Amino acid sequence: QVQVVESGGGLVQAGGSLRLSCAASGRTFSMYAMGWFRQAPGQEREFVARINWNGGSTYYADSVKGRFTISRDNTKNTVYLQMNSLKPEDTAVYYCAAERRPFGLGNSGDFGSSGQGTQVTVSS
Repeated sequence: QVQVVESGGGLVQAGGSLRLSCAASGRTFSMYAMGWFRQAPGQEREFVARINWNGGSTYYADSVKGRFTISRDNTKNTVYLQMNSLKPEDTAVYYCAAERRPFGLGNSGDFGSSGQGTQVTVSS
């Protein structure tokens, strides 16, 4: 089981940038695809971005494509989400999680537990 801790959220004006971090421990981090998700008040959790186990493949939700970049540093057991050109509709709690099966692309939809999340608030 990979345990994760998300950080890096905050309050930013529209058009600004933030970089989120997800520090992982437990199973061998480098074996697992990672995903970022978000949940706005009153809404269901939604997929944001994913990266495969070695960082060679990424995929984004249409709503963030071209603005967000997911990356990972397997030497630091950390995955990042660089968020640029932020919009008020990006306001949410952001979570990360590891795909349950090793050496995947992150497209199985089967992810483990997230941490407490990190709040991102974008003001207009």
